[in-house]
Amino acid sequence: MFLLMESIRSALASIRAHRLRSFLTSLGIIIGVASVITVISLIQGLSQSVTKQFEGLGANSLTVGPRNDFKETMRGKRNALRFDDVEQLRSHVEQIRELSPLFSLGFSELRFGSSTTSVQVTATTPSRQNVEQRYTQMGRFISESDEAGARRVAVIGEKLIEDLHLPENPLGQFIRFNNDWFKIIGVMEKRGELFGMSQDSYVLIPFKTGRSIAGYSRRLDNLQIMVSLTDINRIDEIKRHMSSVLRSAHRLKPADKDDFEITSADQLAKTFDKLIATVTLVMSGIVSIALLVGGIGIMNIMLVSVTERTREIGICKAIGARSRDIMMQFLIEAVTLSVMGGAIGLALGFGLGFGIAKLIPDFPDAYVPWWAIALAFLFSAGVGIVFGVVPANKAAKLDPIDALRYE
Repeated sequence: MFLLMESIRSALASIRAHRLRSFLTSLGIIIGVASVITVISLIQGLSQSVTKQFEGLGANSLTVGPRNDFKETMRGKRNALRFDDVEQLRSHVEQIRELSPLFSLGFSELRFGSSTTSVQVTATTPSRQNVEQRYTQMGRFISESDEAGARRVAVIGEKLIEDLHLPENPLGQFIRFNNDWFKIIGVMEKRGELFGMSQDSYVLIPFKTGRSIAGYSRRLDNLQIMVSLTDINRIDEIKRHMSSVLRSAHRLKPADKDDFEITSADQLAKTFDKLIATVTLVMSGIVSIALLVGGIGIMNIMLVSVTERTREIGICKAIGARSRDIMMQFLIEAVTLSVMGGAIGLALGFGLGFGIAKLIPDFPDAYVPWWAIALAFLFSAGVGIVFGVVPANKAAKLDPIDALRYE
């Protein structure tokens, strides 16, 4: 232990004696670690934000939609759900608590007075708010009577109040869409932004109203069905049951692929996590090249240091220092330079990550996970060991007589 402490003291004394050279030696490590931490903090901050969005989709909900392979789409073949699928699931799957079909009428121009904006209009049923677990913050949602009468009523996202210059309380106001006037009956609770885009700029209208606009005989390629379950613990079993019902309804043969897909918020979150992990790995690998450059710099400077201190090494060996003692001293010096560079790089990367996140409009706050901090220090120490071995070994092998005669 005494030998270790003495080696550390000697390494720190050597670093202090050559402050500028030590800083320049560690610069590669500082830049490398700062780059890695900056990239990780930005990507992880984005990941945290998106994960929270997925958590709000409803843990016990599933979405059924058409499955279209790229090759089949290029050939002009597009699968679509049918309105009959809604009743098939409702009557044959007992574990479904609530079910809500929906389809998009696309992006359309919405008008209020002299103000206009382009928003996505979606036709849905009254049960959607319970399935999605999102409710109105003002007014009410679409009712059964609205649906039965195909009324021209609308529930809007909060962002439209600003975009259309609506009153703070827009209930009872009329907005124009598709050459029809729709009465605002509710405003949905705020969802925030995702990837810098607002999630509160949309219009919901009754499902039957949407069908009357689109045309009852028209094929709806984008029909989807949102489903909430009675028992989330049996989700895999329920998905298999739903798949069996839909395959039977679509008259698919055993060898045929599903022309539909059933997804959950959990699946989407896992897929996104895999994507984020891959991006983090690739980006970290790219910026880690700076760490390699920094390690080579440390090795070069340590080799120069061995040459400069050849006489000092000879004196140490002459008074009883062993080869392993000399090797440990130089190795600890290399590791100390690396770890110090890693600590500075960590602080710099932390600040850069948060600074860049604030500079980008609507970008989520940066987040540095504990494993990134641990990885930065371990990697820095590893670089010091790997690139410090060669100079340390050279110093340890010096012959004391030749070293003492070195000028």
